[in-house]
Amino acid sequence: MRKQIIAVSMATIMAASLAACNSGSVPETANTQETKADNSQAGNAQETTADGSQADNASSDNVKEYKVGIVQFMDHPSLNQIENNVEAELDKLSQDLGVKFNYADYTFNGQGDASVLNQIASELISDEVDVIVPIATPAAQVVQAAVEDKGIPVVFSAVSDPVTANLVASMDAPGANITGTSDLLNTNAIMDLMLAVNPDIDYVGLLYSNSEDASKQPIADAKAYLDEKGIKYIEKTGTKVDEVQAAADALVAEGVDAVFTPTDNTIQQAELGIYEKFLDAKIPHYAGADSFALNGAFMGYGVDYSNLGIETADMVAEILNNGADTATLSVKTFDNGIATVNTDTCAALGLDLSEVKDSISSLCTQIVETGTEQEFSK
Repeated sequence: MRKQIIAVSMATIMAASLAACNSGSVPETANTQETKADNSQAGNAQETTADGSQADNASSDNVKEYKVGIVQFMDHPSLNQIENNVEAELDKLSQDLGVKFNYADYTFNGQGDASVLNQIASELISDEVDVIVPIATPAAQVVQAAVEDKGIPVVFSAVSDPVTANLVASMDAPGANITGTSDLLNTNAIMDLMLAVNPDIDYVGLLYSNSEDASKQPIADAKAYLDEKGIKYIEKTGTKVDEVQAAADALVAEGVDAVFTPTDNTIQQAELGIYEKFLDAKIPHYAGADSFALNGAFMGYGVDYSNLGIETADMVAEILNNGADTATLSVKTFDNGIATVNTDTCAALGLDLSEVKDSISSLCTQIVETGTEQEFSK
């Protein structure tokens, strides 16, 4: 269950939280009722107390429950994919470990709004959750600022550069109440793919949001790479969808040969609205996540976001169930080796798919094909 938070006053949120705390006992679920019914009929389900009365011995009363807050930065396919896999893995771990990871009551979406993210963090603190899982760098920064002195562990997911984002002291030793998983992008690798498909590229557009810390280092790396190759480039940025669309129009007008975007949530959210601009101009768009390709870009390159979600959930269990210390639990990074090619876009650009795959096969560990869709299938 994903809760959508709108911008309401803090007083309203606190009143709702207090009302929930004072509402009395939690209604029994169907599963709880069935368990009690089964136990009441079983010969060993009751035991005699000291005064001779019978008492139910429901097994569900003995299950340890952990409250897991999940805070997604905004809706887009990669982040949705991570959340779905975090939840699925927590369900699996609940069965395997004989505990309950309760995320359903504490899952929120900030819709890309910092004020909403702050409200979410305040509510989760009030709910006294055992851990918070923020998905994407902006969500992680807001959550960490809110809970740093509260003693609540934070396990972030899809933070590209947690050191530059001032979330951890180092990747190996985070040093505080926070750790997690990183989708750190190998920028040089994706630039190599670009030149493998078209060795004659001499003008590249760099499209990103300058409000996202995760984009700063990849863009710096891209500039260094292009400078070394003697390839001209131009930067265009946007912090809102309409600004991104204007930036895309400007790159088309410039006549760039290709466009590069790092793992940038703002640009990804706008991708469905800009990819046809690049198609019409026969400009391939290369980006730092498979969700870009799903939403129309020519090629996405980076980590397996399904696996990222699974590993994030495993870290949650390691901390809550096994007592691991966030301060010394290393941030997990992954092999940036999966290239996702949009076959619809490939054809529209006039490129031969088999030739594209041959040209990049030695530069990545896996090639995945996709068409243009809104979301990944679950």
